[in-house]
Amino acid sequence: MRRIPFSAFLLIVVLVMVSVTSTAADGNRNFFAHLTGANEVPANSSLAQGEAVFHLSADGTSLEYKLVVANIDNVIASHIHLAPVGVNGVVVAFLYGPAAPGGGPSNGVLAEGTITAANLIGPLAGHPLSDLIDAIQAGSAYANVHTNDGVPPPNTGPGDFPGGEIRGQIQ
Repeated sequence: MRRIPFSAFLLIVVLVMVSVTSTAADGNRNFFAHLTGANEVPANSSLAQGEAVFHLSADGTSLEYKLVVANIDNVIASHIHLAPVGVNGVVVAFLYGPAAPGGGPSNGVLAEGTITAANLIGPLAGHPLSDLIDAIQAGSAYANVHTNDGVPPPNTGPGDFPGGEIRGQIQ
């Protein structure tokens, strides 16, 4: 399996952050999350990393995002969940997927798009986007990336964490 050097990953992250934040005159409309296995509950020793960068529109009705990953295999989904650090929470928005198990390595931009109130699910379904933004600002939302190699049993190591391989609180 090919791993990208950390310096290359950092360069990709910086370029993504610049592209998302360059249009923002107001810095408090930008949010980010650094995703690692150590942040998962329970923590794991995955070498995978990720960055999720979010930009709230001036009118507060849409949240643009880019999700960049490195050294991760078999990605099946990525979401925003509601919960504080150290607690697993419910899914409220999709960032990527679902995809079939066993997809192989992923490095670079995994997903990008826009979330609006219409995209909210679970306990935020039918709520305004501002409810998600309030949760983010309160430290009660995180992004994570789920993996699955398609071979039972689950949770056998990197590339096989259906409950989440990397995670980061959105700040």
